[in-house]
Amino acid sequence: MDRIIRALSWWWASAPLLLFAPAIAYAVGLPDVRREIGWVFGLMALFNAALAPTAGLVVAQVGGRGEARRRFLIMAAASGVPILFFLFFGVLFPECPDGYHC
Repeated sequence: MDRIIRALSWWWASAPLLLFAPAIAYAVGLPDVRREIGWVFGLMALFNAALAPTAGLVVAQVGGRGEARRRFLIMAAASGVPILFFLFFGVLFPECPDGYHC
């Protein structure tokens, strides 16, 4: 049970690395990664940030681990802020292009 909890914690911690992977690839001289599949890394980061705490809460609940349950609740809260930010400003409330009236 502890190994699963540890693996889910590391899985959640990989989300920022995935988010910045296209920028890192561009900085080391691989601009095609950012240009062609950069959006995939963003979706994977959002997927990891949402699914890892959810799976962790289920595992901690089944295993009866109170400390791990609290840790995954904190992870879920920390993941929720950027996900809601992305949904609000990226999808629901995008800026209008110049010349258009929203």
